[in-house]
Amino acid sequence: MNYRIAQRALALTPSLTLAIDAKAKQMKADGIDVVGFGAGEPDFDTPQHIKDAAAKALAAGFTKYTPAAGIPELRQAIAEKHRRENGLEYKPSQIIVSCGGKHSCYNVIMATCQEGDEVVIPSPYWLSYPEMVKLAGATPVFIQTTDATEFKVTPEQLRAAITPRTRLFILNSPSNPTGTVYTPEEIKALGDVCVQHGVLIMSDEIYEHLVYDGAVHKSVASFSRAHYEHTIIVHGFAKAWSMTGWRLGWCAAPEPIAKAVDAIQSHSTSNPTSFAQKGAVAALTSPNDHLKEWLAEFDRRRRYAHARLNSMPGISCCNAKGAFYLFPNISKLGLKSVDFCAKLLEEQKVAAVPGIAFGSDDHIRISYATSMENIEKGLDRLEKFVRQLAK
Repeated sequence: MNYRIAQRALALTPSLTLAIDAKAKQMKADGIDVVGFGAGEPDFDTPQHIKDAAAKALAAGFTKYTPAAGIPELRQAIAEKHRRENGLEYKPSQIIVSCGGKHSCYNVIMATCQEGDEVVIPSPYWLSYPEMVKLAGATPVFIQTTDATEFKVTPEQLRAAITPRTRLFILNSPSNPTGTVYTPEEIKALGDVCVQHGVLIMSDEIYEHLVYDGAVHKSVASFSRAHYEHTIIVHGFAKAWSMTGWRLGWCAAPEPIAKAVDAIQSHSTSNPTSFAQKGAVAALTSPNDHLKEWLAEFDRRRRYAHARLNSMPGISCCNAKGAFYLFPNISKLGLKSVDFCAKLLEEQKVAAVPGIAFGSDDHIRISYATSMENIEKGLDRLEKFVRQLAK
C-alpha cells in the first residue's frame, strides 16, 4: 500500500515542547527523578468555582452540541471582559470560542492567509506560528531579535520586512518564549506601521494577566478605530486560570474575519466542549482572586531563577517581564540548543526546551511554572552540568 502523505504535513516540524514534555513524563513514569522545565503549564489547579460550574453543567445534562462559535452566554462574557479590561467594544458575533488558544491562532491564520501571502513573525517566536502559516500555504518571514534589545522588534525592522505580499503580522506580548512585554508606546508604534501598510495584526494576548515589575499590557486594538479594524485578538483560558486541559480559547475580530473563522470551525471541530464552556463563564464572571497569589509566587520563582541563571558560568539571561518563561543564552558553552538539552536530560535528568524550536539555537527555554522545590533542584543540576561544560 502506498501511504502517500500530503506535502503540507511532511513540511511540518513536530512540536519540540510537547515531545520533550512527553519524554520527561515517560522517564518519571519509569521511576527516574526528572525535573521538567519544558511545559508551558501552570502548576496551580483550576480555581474551584470554575470546576464547580463545569461539574454542575455536566450533572445537569449540558452535554450536547452547542453553536460552533460557542454558547451565547460565554461569547457575551468575553465581549464584556474586553470592554471592562481593555476598553474594547465587541459584539458577541465578533467572538469565536475555540478549542484552545492554539486553535484560535490556527483558525485566524487559515481564515486570513493563503498561498502567495507572507506573514511577518518576530523571532524568537512561539514554535507553532510558522507551522500554522505553512499549513495555510503562506510564507513565514522572520525578524530576528536579540538579548541586547530584550527580544523586541522595532518599527523600523517591521517596516523593512513588509512587502506587497505581507498579509499578517504576529504580535505576542507578553511573549512565549522570552517573557518580553512591549510597552504601550512600543505596541502603538508597531500597530501604526501595520495600519499604514494595510497589514493585519494577530495579537496573541493569552499571557495578558501575567506581568511583573510594573509592566503593563495594552492591546494594540485599543489605540484607535484603525488599530481595532486591523487587529484580531487571540486569547484563552489556559494560563491565567490554569485551564490547559480544558481546551478553551477565543478570538475577537472584525465581523468578516469572525464569520470566516466560524465557518472554518464549523467544518473542523464544531463546538468546544459544552460543559467546559460553563466553567469558562464562571471564570470570566467571577473575581480573579487567585491571580494575586499566583503572580506573587510566579514572581518569586522568576527572580530566583533569573539570579541563579546569571550566576552560572557561560550563561546570560534577560529577565522576563511577563508569562512564566526565561530564555537563557547558552552560546558561550560550545553546544547548540538541541545537543545541550539532550545532554542535560541524559546526564542531569533536567528537561528544558531547545531554543531552535523558537528560532534561536543560542538559547534554551526554562519554564518556572513549577514548584520552587523543582526549580531549586533543577537549577542545581543545571549549574553542575554547566560547570562541567565550562571547564
